[in-house]
Amino acid sequence: MGSKVGQHTISFSQPPLLTAGATVVGPMEGQGPLGQTFDWILEDLLFGEQTWEKAESKMLQESAKLALKKRNLQSQDIDYFLAGDLLNQIISANYAARSLAIPFWGLFGACSTFVEAVLFGSILIDGGFAARVLVASSSHHNTAERQYRFPTEQGIQRPLSAQWTVTGSGALVLENTGEGPRVTMGTIGKVIDLGITDINNMGAAMAPAVADTLLTHFQDTGMNPDAYDLILTGDLGVIGGNAFRDLLAKRGYSLGDNYHDCGMLIYDLEKQDAHAGGSGCGCSAVVFSGLILRQLWEKQYRKILFAATGALMSATSIQQGESIPCIAHAAVIEFN
Repeated sequence: MGSKVGQHTISFSQPPLLTAGATVVGPMEGQGPLGQTFDWILEDLLFGEQTWEKAESKMLQESAKLALKKRNLQSQDIDYFLAGDLLNQIISANYAARSLAIPFWGLFGACSTFVEAVLFGSILIDGGFAARVLVASSSHHNTAERQYRFPTEQGIQRPLSAQWTVTGSGALVLENTGEGPRVTMGTIGKVIDLGITDINNMGAAMAPAVADTLLTHFQDTGMNPDAYDLILTGDLGVIGGNAFRDLLAKRGYSLGDNYHDCGMLIYDLEKQDAHAGGSGCGCSAVVFSGLILRQLWEKQYRKILFAATGALMSATSIQQGESIPCIAHAAVIEFN
């Protein structure tokens, strides 16, 4: 059974293994610098469906099935399916779970959902409540724009601070035995809200939350940024990433070349019109389940700190003038 370290960090005594990962992405993501790391690149945003919402749920379902296939597993071999997305009542995950027929925990942490699922799955395995857990999250540019901002058909001009919601889904298989990178620790975040109300500046809203979580992690564990081969944030983008660096520096923690952000990695910001970078539940999910998991297996990294951040507003709260509460969760993943 795992133990608590400091205030908000968990250390796993039987660290779960990440034995397989799978990714499904849209055309724009496939054309980006990480295109070769994805398993399935869609030819169009509808994925053979009548609506973008159905396409997103299908992406989530297919990434989950592909992760199972890589391990030669069937649905009945999995104890629990943990998944979430950005849409009302997490419908992408709910409808995917309907077809997979695996006992299901629906999660919502906005763009932090993927790491939330990894940590929750790790707790289940480390506690002896499960032997195998499947985790996944998804987002779709057009479904997110329709829900939170403006339908793409309206052709609204986006400010330079805006990020591009990633069309994609990533899935991981966690197991109690086998070979692969291990989830050794996790730091659970608090909801942080510094009063940002601009729906087109997610980076500024989310940076304080991930800074708070990582400061807590360093204080709980006695670690510093140099202890990790890679510190990876979920989707702060250019603006949020710079703000995050500054916030940590003010508290005495300097980030070096070992820091990267999924939102800045997934697109070529000079050639692709993603403005401040990528975002969405699918952003960290596909970057980690594709590129980073491969690099872990190749021993390019032996110890990483992976933190995903989510903006917890709703379309209704934004219309009512509410500010944007945010949260970040962090996982330590090692492969020795």
